[in-house]
Amino acid sequence: MSKGLIIAIDGPAGSGKSTSAKLLAQKLGYLYIDTGAMYRAVTYLAIENKILGNDEQIVELARQCNLELEYKNSQLIIKLDGNDVSSRIREADVNENVSDVSKIGALRKLLVEKQRAIAAESNGVVMEGRDISTVVFPNADVKIFLTASLDERANRRTKEILDNGSKASVDDVKNNLSTRDKTDSNRDDSPLIKAKDAIVIDTTNITIEDQVNLILEAAKKAAGVKGINLKVY
Repeated sequence: MSKGLIIAIDGPAGSGKSTSAKLLAQKLGYLYIDTGAMYRAVTYLAIENKILGNDEQIVELARQCNLELEYKNSQLIIKLDGNDVSSRIREADVNENVSDVSKIGALRKLLVEKQRAIAAESNGVVMEGRDISTVVFPNADVKIFLTASLDERANRRTKEILDNGSKASVDDVKNNLSTRDKTDSNRDDSPLIKAKDAIVIDTTNITIEDQVNLILEAAKKAAGVKGINLKVY
């Protein structure tokens, strides 16, 4: 198990999970893991191999591929069999299919094992996704649930897509997010729900700096209880 704190950040798409988690990990010198990127990478593989809808083949492909996550120069690098797919997995076709791929129970089990193994080797981890504090690490030291209005999340995600050089409209992105919210929250396996003991932070009208500081305060309290020397850089 991790020698430092395990900080779990959950919430819907566009709520600020990735940005907050990355900045927090930098401040603490912790490992940052974007679990959503892992499901996106598998979705990309399914699209490229034309096997969307074939759950067994998708799981087998995920088992065979070499999926690597590397945080370098403030950027998360996702590699599949040595190829950088970091930008590709943020494109529209992946956005449209990732929730359906994420529903596959056997795939979730496989990736959760990978996530736990990565964290076990760390000296502290900030992991974000949709089921981190409920399934992956139900005993996490810090549990955070981020939320924001649908309009605000749509604006953020549209900007992200445009910044990556792809085309997107706010209305299309908003519809996609709404559909994903319903799919993620109602799937049978590991649905997006708030852990009972999670701290809820509404990021609609606060800055990234403010939300990171709120999570950092929770981390400091948890470290004090556990007797962990938490260094902030």
